Amino acid sequence: MEYKILTPVLVSFIISVILCPIMIPFLKKLKFGQQVRDDGPQSHLKKSGTPTMGGVIILLAIVIVSLFYLDEYPEILPVLFCTAGFGIIGFLDDYIKIVMKRSEGLTPIQKLLGQIIVTAIFGYYLVNYTNVGTTMLIPFTGGFDTGKYLETSYLFIPILFFVILGTVNGVNFTDGLDGLATSITLLVATFFSVVAIGIKSGIAPITCIVGGALLGFLVYNVYPARVFMGDTGSLALGGFVVSAAYMLKMPLFIPIVGFIYFVEVLSVIIQVVYFKLTNGKRFFKMAPIHHHFELSGWPETKVVTIFSIITAVLCIIALLGV
Repeated sequence: MEYKILTPVLVSFIISVILCPIMIPFLKKLKFGQQVRDDGPQSHLKKSGTPTMGGVIILLAIVIVSLFYLDEYPEILPVLFCTAGFGIIGFLDDYIKIVMKRSEGLTPIQKLLGQIIVTAIFGYYLVNYTNVGTTMLIPFTGGFDTGKYLETSYLFIPILFFVILGTVNGVNFTDGLDGLATSITLLVATFFSVVAIGIKSGIAPITCIVGGALLGFLVYNVYPARVFMGDTGSLALGGFVVSAAYMLKMPLFIPIVGFIYFVEVLSVIIQVVYFKLTNGKRFFKMAPIHHHFELSGWPETKVVTIFSIITAVLCIIALLGV
């Protein structure tokens, strides 16, 4: 193993952990405080006013360190673009909600349009300026050298849009408890880092950078959180996860390592559909599903721990399928 590739982990960790105590008072001063849902768990009411938009810290650490590796590892550019692109959409949403005091933030159409634009640019770059191609590695078929690949051909772009938008919003839904989205995505970033280093992929630096940035942020985001990432962070991390997967030809691994993201999205869909079909009844006590477990009596820290353990086990299983 080339241990020098682990340097970006340490550098981004140091930058992130240093930026947090600098940015948190700044965010408090600007009154970038979290607005807590009145219909949510009562234990969350005490979180009102905790600085949000901490995703800016994660993004800064990722962008700053990535710029030093861009010349030597140009493969990180599309991953950096997707991470920053979705992060900017999240930032605009947070800014409108918190600073401009519009509870909705970006309208659903505006948010979707922004996500479609970023996805389209990423897809165009992927097809025309990389050698990724239109195949996807099928898990548990023998790995990169001898494994089987799914040829998507003309369905590549439609599938790309579905996978990217689904994953990005899945990470967004997962961000609802102290350290939850951070911990889950840290494990996913570690999985992609192990794979990227193992096959000597050019995206290895940025997967390591994201892991280090999340480690630093988790110091201040773990329960009781001193800062939340907001949509700025959750959308950026969603962009990272899915773009890294595509650059490694591994989008079929997302349902495995990102199982929690999938369950979070599915719980919201089930809740909405069931609510409409039954004239107001609820399938879960509250969606996304992490709130259901909270209202069922689980402490917040237990939900985060169990979800993280599930992700860690699934990442190990996924490594067996590479």
